[in-house]
Amino acid sequence: MEEVQKTKADIRTEIANMIDGLPQETVQEKTKEIENRLFEFANFLESKIALLYISTNCEVESENILQRAYDRNKIVVLPIIDAESSDFNLYKIDDIIKDLKTGAAGILQPDPQRCRIVPLECIDIAIIPGIAFDEKGGRIGPGNGYYDRLIPKLPITTRKVALALDAQVIAQVPTESHDKHVDIIITEKRIIYKI
Repeated sequence: MEEVQKTKADIRTEIANMIDGLPQETVQEKTKEIENRLFEFANFLESKIALLYISTNCEVESENILQRAYDRNKIVVLPIIDAESSDFNLYKIDDIIKDLKTGAAGILQPDPQRCRIVPLECIDIAIIPGIAFDEKGGRIGPGNGYYDRLIPKLPITTRKVALALDAQVIAQVPTESHDKHVDIIITEKRIIYKI
């Protein structure tokens, strides 16, 4: 198990270095292509209630995706993660600017005073963040396991979709028993369905 953890840490470092080594304009172009693929993706187009995320290091930038989803009349849902219990609450965002506040980890999150809770079973599509993926849907996140606990709680009919630069798709993600997979990965070059 320690060996897998070390391998995952090495992959996180390699991906971070690779992304840091790309010109900012290149990252922005690739992100725009990923975003456009998402907004042409049938499962996303047909969804009404979309679980999205606020991006952090090495994750595909989500700010414009949030705004575009909101502009397309999607019900935009974002999580609040309780760091102590690792529980999630999902909240509907009505105003991208007013309904978000800085959370404990310094990341924007829904303001529970302004937003309403959305039950997990209402989510049509879940956009799952990550740092590295493989073509079998394997995923490496930042290491806190939050999404590994969330994914199995989502309805089986909810599509679990990851967004990644094509270079973030590696040959094989080392996995442990608690690691959960995504169904689909959208990159700037292709849409990968879990095999």
